[in-house]
Amino acid sequence: MVSEKELAKLQRAIVQCRHCPRLVAWREQVAREKVKRFADESYWGKPIPGFGDPQARLVIVGLAPAAHGANRTGRMFTGDRSGDWLFRVLYRFGFANQANANHRGDGLILRNCYITAALHCAPPQNKPTADEKENCFAYLEQELILFSHMQIIVALGKIAFDTVVKCCKKIAWLDSRERPVFFHQGEYQLHNDVKLIASYHPSQQNTFTGKLTEPMFDAVFERAAQVVKN
Repeated sequence: MVSEKELAKLQRAIVQCRHCPRLVAWREQVAREKVKRFADESYWGKPIPGFGDPQARLVIVGLAPAAHGANRTGRMFTGDRSGDWLFRVLYRFGFANQANANHRGDGLILRNCYITAALHCAPPQNKPTADEKENCFAYLEQELILFSHMQIIVALGKIAFDTVVKCCKKIAWLDSRERPVFFHQGEYQLHNDVKLIASYHPSQQNTFTGKLTEPMFDAVFERAAQVVKN
């Protein structure tokens, strides 16, 4: 089971991180300049730690915080359109107590679910550099090790999927010669009996164009719910 003390220590380390000068400058600039619709709000403007149930059997890995979503609210997927999709589906399948997430004090509780990301700072144009992805890699590695009792990982988008695969190879949950391919609902068995499922990211680009539909997203989390119940 997860040591809540160790998890809290890791979350504090993430919030204090300043390893990537470009990302530090960008997240703080966005927090200062804001956008008109959030002009009266105080932005978080720091790295976003993972959150959820410390004993979760489902771990969700996203790409990175949105500049005016989590970078504003201080909680993963909270306050943006991607989060609207994610928390609706988590509520439908019993992983959340409510279908919306607007701010850190909104009463949201995740059940048997923990949400983290490949990167913990908002990158300009949602495009992190190779060095920035590498700098954040150790945090995901530590999180997966802490949650080694989990049953399933859902990776949202190719960057998240590739980062999880790389991490699983490093900690010997996948053989270095294995080459899992990203595609929606792609499912892989890891060596520690954890399942890895790929999903398109619920970004506006994917949802507005129909690349990802709600039935497609439901199918991923219906499968996750089946695995967790077994």
